[in-house]
Amino acid sequence: MIPERLPPETEPASRPEIAIFRNNLFRISEPFITQQSVQLRRYRPFHLGRLRFGDPPPGFDAFAVEDLSPRWRLPRAGWQIVSRETGSYVEVLGQRRPALIHAHFGIDAVYALPLAQRLGVPLVTTFHGFDATLSTPALLRSPAWVHYPLRRGELARQGDLFLCASAFLRERVLAMGFPPERTHVHYIGIDAQSVRVRDASEETPIILQVARLVEVKGTRYLVEAFAKVAGSMPDSRLVLIGDGPERTSLEALARHLGLEARIDFLGARSHREVMAWMRKAAMLVLPSVPTSTGRTEGLGMVLLEAAATGVAMIGSRLGGIPEVILHRETGLLVAPRDVNGLAYAIREVAEDAPLRRRMGMAARLRIERNFNIDRQTALLEGFYDQAIAAPRRTAVARP
Repeated sequence: MIPERLPPETEPASRPEIAIFRNNLFRISEPFITQQSVQLRRYRPFHLGRLRFGDPPPGFDAFAVEDLSPRWRLPRAGWQIVSRETGSYVEVLGQRRPALIHAHFGIDAVYALPLAQRLGVPLVTTFHGFDATLSTPALLRSPAWVHYPLRRGELARQGDLFLCASAFLRERVLAMGFPPERTHVHYIGIDAQSVRVRDASEETPIILQVARLVEVKGTRYLVEAFAKVAGSMPDSRLVLIGDGPERTSLEALARHLGLEARIDFLGARSHREVMAWMRKAAMLVLPSVPTSTGRTEGLGMVLLEAAATGVAMIGSRLGGIPEVILHRETGLLVAPRDVNGLAYAIREVAEDAPLRRRMGMAARLRIERNFNIDRQTALLEGFYDQAIAAPRRTAVARP
């Protein structure tokens, strides 16, 4: 049963507190973490991490190691990366003691694990994508990630519950040796009630991608596919929201193809701006690809936002994407790196308004049935109940 949502002023202060753990707090590309935490009703969340990259949601507390000594922000963070020491987190928490720690991303969970052991509380971990697909050699190349492949087995043995953002990710997590009985699929979901289905009059001939400009998102293939259809779709524009290491090469590709006037590189934008662009788009395209390092799309939260808005979607038949895009029902699926297939799908969706609207409405209905954040949050709180009620796993706590 989904609990009734209480207004904030009537929420009981006696709710157990939990720590939402992310080493790098409030990144602009990760709104889904706070979107989930603010929906909790039977637990009171606060955010805990190493560094801040933004502000917490209004009315919610956040604690970061950098707050202890702002002048030594980066050296102190660097030492914590190397040592996994827990004293800084205990110090910044003061008298606050959570009943549970919920770490987002497996990489962060290996830092949260010794803290949970020191505090004697359960640890819940959510896997989102690259933490379940990136190869070990790729992980070992990053100083901030090196502990993860080395201590993943420890996390699997001593962590309390493992939640996966898609069924695809659960299969990958199980293949890494995590226990099936403690590893579950849990879609984060989306607050569909706060997203009004757009009216057909709002639509413009915009082909939209919202993603970091990194290899796994397949933006290069989208630019090449757009080049194939741009001549027959003179009113269309390709709008790319996001930033990343591939931006320079993608802008060069657009110039080489003579499309610099038809492709907008908007960089990173706020969630509010993203949703405003979503309402204008004829379609959202996520042509993700598997990378040479093994990275694969876990699900794609932007697909849920597009679906909730009633926007038709095109995506790769890869990873968790088919759990949102049902081919020819809520969108179209194409093979990764298939530029011709992607171009054909873009043209088909662009030229068939009834198809766009039918798929958009089916996508919205799928969100309401399968990705409703109220239902998903109630399930999450059930997982918290389970973790807190279970006997504590014994381990030697780190100082």
